[in-house]
This record gives sequence, C-alpha cells and structure tokens, in this order.
Amino acid sequence: MSERRYTEFESIHCGVQPDKGRFRIAPNGIGWKSSSGKTTVVSVDDLRKLSWSRAARGYQMRVLLKDNTVYKFDGFKPDDFEEAKDAIKMYYKIQLEQKELSVKGWNWGKTDFQGSNMIFNVTNKPMFELPLGQAIGTNKPGKNEVAINFVDPGQPAPEGVNPKEVDELMDITFYVPGTVAKESENKDNEDAEDEEVNADMVFYENVKSKLEFSQMTTENIVQFQEVLCLTPRGRYNIDMYQDFLRLRGKTYDYKILYSNIIKLFLLLKPDEMHVMFVIGLDPPLRQGQTKYPFLVFQFVREDEIDVELNLDDATLADKYENKLHKHYDAPTYEVVSTIFRSLTNRKVTVPGSYRSHHGAHALKCSMKANEGYLYPLEKSFLFIPKPPTFIPHNEIGVVTFSRVGTTSGGSSRTFDMKFHMKGGNDIQFSSINREEYANIEDFLRQKRIKVKSVQNEESIVSYAELDDGEDEEDGDFGSRKKRRTEPVAPDEDFAPDDSGSEVAEEYDSEVEGSYDESEND
Repeated sequence: MSERRYTEFESIHCGVQPDKGRFRIAPNGIGWKSSSGKTTVVSVDDLRKLSWSRAARGYQMRVLLKDNTVYKFDGFKPDDFEEAKDAIKMYYKIQLEQKELSVKGWNWGKTDFQGSNMIFNVTNKPMFELPLGQAIGTNKPGKNEVAINFVDPGQPAPEGVNPKEVDELMDITFYVPGTVAKESENKDNEDAEDEEVNADMVFYENVKSKLEFSQMTTENIVQFQEVLCLTPRGRYNIDMYQDFLRLRGKTYDYKILYSNIIKLFLLLKPDEMHVMFVIGLDPPLRQGQTKYPFLVFQFVREDEIDVELNLDDATLADKYENKLHKHYDAPTYEVVSTIFRSLTNRKVTVPGSYRSHHGAHALKCSMKANEGYLYPLEKSFLFIPKPPTFIPHNEIGVVTFSRVGTTSGGSSRTFDMKFHMKGGNDIQFSSINREEYANIEDFLRQKRIKVKSVQNEESIVSYAELDDGEDEEDGDFGSRKKRRTEPVAPDEDFAPDDSGSEVAEEYDSEVEGSYDESEND
C-alpha cells in the first residue's frame, strides 16, 4: 500500500449508476472511473466526513463535502473496511465512521436535511436517504400529508436501461401531524417564539426549498404570476428556466421539462373576451392518481404585461437566434405563447378556416356531463376545457350525426355528433345547436372525412302523435266515467234491517258502543 501511494478497489458503483468502476483513495483526493470512461473526483480540501454502512450492493462509503454535497460509493466487501479506514486516516487524518442502519421496519421517525438530501432516522439510526435534487415535484395530497415525486410513470426509461428489469422509486408520501414553534428572525420577540405553525407546512416548505436549491444552477428567465389554469383547476406561478419550467401553486409544485411538451395551442373563446393557451404533455402531469395530458390556461384578452427577460444580448443572439426579445410590452397571452414557442421549439397551433354559425372559431357542446368548446382545427379537433380531448383528422374513421332530421312534423333544437375512430373507440359530443349543422358538415367534407347521418325515428315522438294518444286516452277515460255515472239497478236480494240504519263506519262515534254491547252479550 505504501509503495503505490494510493489504495484502489475494483467493481465499485457511484451513486445509482449501473456501471462498475475503480475506486481510488489517494493523497490528493478520492476518485472513481467507470468502465465506460465516466469519472468522479473529490478534492481532499472539500472532504468533511466519511462513513461506512451496509447497502443494497454490499457496503457503502458515504462522502460528505463541506458544501453538504453527498457522494455514495457502494459495492465494497466486508473485508475492505480496515484497508479503507487505514488509508483515509493516513491520507486525510479523518476517521471512517461505521454507521448502523435501522432495520426495525418502523414507519415513524425524524427527518434530517443535509444539503439536497433528506435522511429518515428511526431511534437515531438512519433508515433511508432521499436525494431531493432528483425529485421532480412535491405537493400536499391531504391534511398533514406531503408527497414527493421522483419519476413520472409515463416518462421513458434512460438510454440503455430496460424498465422491466429496474425497480425505481416513483413517489413517497409522509404523514406529518401536530405543530411546531415558528422560527422568527427577531429572537428577542417572545410572542413570536410562542407562535406555532402546522408541522406538515414546515416540512413541505423545507422540501420545496431543497427542490429550488437544486434548480438554482440556472437563473429563471421570466416568471408569470397567478395564471388561471382551468385544467387542472387553480392558479399557478410559472417560472421558466432554460431547460424546464416550474408550476407553483398553493398545493402542488411541478417541474416540467421542455422536452416533455409536445403541443401548443392558442385559441380564442367564442365570447371573444378570453384566450386559452393549451399545453400538451407526454408524459402527462399527475395529481395523485389523475393524469393530465393537457394543461389549459386562460387569459383575459385585454390584459397586458410588461416584462424583461433575464438573458443577455449574447445569449439571445447565439442560443435563441434572436427569436426572443429582451423586453416585452404586449397582451399577456401573446407574450406567454411567444416565450413558450421559443423555449420549447414547438409550433403554436391557432384556429384555421372554420367558423361557426355566429362567426366563432369553436362550437359549444357537451362531452358526457361536461360542457365545453369543440375547436375544428386544420389537422385535428380539440375539446376543452374538461376533459381536454385531442382528435387528429387522420385517426377518424367516420363521423355520425344523429337527431338532425325531422319526422312526423317534429324537430330538435340540438343534435349529436359521434366520432368513430379507426382504433375502435367512439367519442360523442351532444347538445350542439341545430344552426351549427351546416357549417360543421361542410368543414368535414372539405377535410374529406366521411360523414353519415342517422335518423332515430323510433326514439322521436312528434307532437301530433302525442296529441292523438292523448285523445284516445281521454276517450277511454270518458267512457269509463260515463259507465260509473250511469244509474245502477237495485239489488232485490239485499234487505236492510227494519230500523233502516246503515252499517256503522270506523269513524262513527257509535261504533265503539255497539262493539262493547256485542261483547257483553
């Protein structure tokens, strides 16, 4: 060991990387090099603490730096501890601590934040550690609950990794009851020290701050505050960075990569007072078990915004090829759509040639129990706001209209339209104004989409038919009434008592007396 001036170990993993490599302890620092050429180097001046513990792949050496950055190297054998301990003590004058993990299986403990990592301790022993720098978002799904999301279930696996052969943590939820003392900047204020806040909110803010810290490698380009989102419902702050954006709301906090944005739409509502900006995502956004493949934002058409981008002139010219401007003073929806288009390199789809009976870009209809607007675009149909439904023209087999015609002099004010998709599923829209039929039919024929009309004569009953039925029923009722009012011949066999008294009814006062007398007899 003294001849080589370093100590080396084979078949060691760095972090969660699947590659094996050589781990070297040298006087000037610690280094790791994989078989594929990836390297990790830690200078001796940055070392703060080293610990040794059991891990999934043998034993692990945890390296904590002075800036709270953590490196993990695992794959060590039990016999490697003494050799590594002696080398670290000789080169760095640091003791390699042996840490025992908690294996009780309890789910109740305390959390400790170290840099961008969170350690869950049970009886003062670490149970597991979460790298919050790799989390994509956090939210509060319920009272006293905080969830941390790491991987979206629809996100494709990294190159060279078979998802069927890998287990990966997607999300984890913590239950944090009770209250804690609120931290105050003014320590002399005793009233502030007595104030308490919910423990789950403190934990939630800590996690959010770690996520923000991991995203501070690049400064945000621009921020849009309190933007109204129709799907999912709420108001969000949109922080836009060079490679991703963050949606920050009261309950949910998301990180969305620009590479996950596949479609952009800018659509004017029929009221001509609002503009909707629709973002298509793949993989979709998740809130609990609900998936949102489209985000629908709404802007007031007349609202304007004055913003300045946090980009220098060189970056605007070189990276964005002057597609962005340093300063914007224009309607909010125009600024938002322009910046999204430039950062995502996606085309913004706007309404085409279709016009409704009243000159709008969309027609009002219902999808099941949800009212909304159907936009016939040049290459697709889009129904918004809830549930957002995207229908490409090339996937439509035939469109069927029902309740359009008239039968027996009757008519309907609305009609239904059903899309029979080539994939086998059907999508139906109902309660469409009868006036829209001619325009939508012409549009479909122009796009060479097959159209079929179905007359539901069996289900349509005209007013004349109802009238005839009523007369018939009235006639039957009249005849029955007439039969009831005709005099009935007396029954000669019936002979009442000589007294001529009628049978006592239940509500007569004499009933009780006559009953008692009969009993006494």
